[in-house]
Amino acid sequence: MPTVLITGGHGGLGLECSKYLASHYRMNLVLAGRNLARIQPVALELARRHGVHVYPLELDTSSLASVRSAAAQCRALLAAGTIDTLQAILCNAGVRLSGAPTYSVDGYEETFATNCLGHFLLVELLLDQIHAHGRVVYTASGTHDPDTMDGKMVGAAAEPDAIALANDGKDGKKPHSSGVRYSTSKLCNFLYAYQLHRRLRRADSTVAALAFDPGSAPGTGFLRSMPKPVQWLAQSPLMPWIMRRLGVTIGSPEFSGQCLARVAVDAEYAAASGRYFQSNDGRLIEARSSKVSYDEGRALALWNDSALLVGLA
Repeated sequence: MPTVLITGGHGGLGLECSKYLASHYRMNLVLAGRNLARIQPVALELARRHGVHVYPLELDTSSLASVRSAAAQCRALLAAGTIDTLQAILCNAGVRLSGAPTYSVDGYEETFATNCLGHFLLVELLLDQIHAHGRVVYTASGTHDPDTMDGKMVGAAAEPDAIALANDGKDGKKPHSSGVRYSTSKLCNFLYAYQLHRRLRRADSTVAALAFDPGSAPGTGFLRSMPKPVQWLAQSPLMPWIMRRLGVTIGSPEFSGQCLARVAVDAEYAAASGRYFQSNDGRLIEARSSKVSYDEGRALALWNDSALLVGLA
C-alpha cells in the first residue's frame, strides 16, 4: 500500500488526518514528531484498528540535524522495501510561540525554524522518493493575509526575507511580535508551495505541491495563545457564532483533518498543484491567498536564502 509521511500526525488535526488516511484510503503512514513516547502508542492503535503499517519517526523540525537524520531513516526504510514509495509528504507540524523570540539549536528564530526551514529541508531531501503522481502539502493559514479577518486578528505578515526572519531579534532592531512571526511563517509556506510547484513543472514532474488551511477551531491551543480577550472568547459557546460574524475561517480538527487527507491523496485533487484549499465552516473550498504569496521574485529569493540557511546552497 502507498505511504504518507506526515509531521505532527499523532495529535490534533494531524491525528484526524492520519485516522482518515488509514481508514478511508488504506494508506500506510510514517508519523514524524519530536516525541517517540507519544507517537508510538498512536502508531500501534492506528495499525491495530485499521490494518495498515504505521512507522514512528523521530523528527524535530526546528533542528536541521534531526531533519537530516529523519530523512536518512526514511530513505533507509524505502531502500529496504519496508515502506513503499511515498504518496505524499504532509508538512503539517507547526508552532505559535508567545513572548520574545527564542532560537533553535542552529541559532535560528524558532517559529521560522520549526514552521518553515525544517519542512523546506525535509521536502528537498525526500522529493525524489515521492511517487510520480504524489503530492507535497503545506499546512498554511489565512493569518498570512492582512486583507482577511484571519490576518487582522494575528498581525500583518512581515517581508518574507529568510535571513532576516531566521535572525529576528538578533540585529539590534525590535523583534517581530509572536503573531507576526506566526503569520509570516505561514506566508512563507505559501511561497514554498507555489515555488515548488513552478520548479516541478519546469522539470516536467507530475508531483503536485499545494497549500491547505485547516481554519481556526474555537477553543484550540492556537486561540488560547492569543490576547486575553480572545482567550476569554475562545471558551464561550458563542465563539463559533462570533467567528462567523467576523469572517474568520473556521475549522475543526476532525473535519479539517479529513480535508487535509483528501487534498493529499484523493484523485479529485490530482490536478491541484499550485493551488490553495481551505476547510471553512464545514466546507472544503478553493481560495485565493494573499497578493504577496503569488510574487515569484519573493518566492525565488525565499527559496534561495532558505537553501543557504539549511546548507543546500
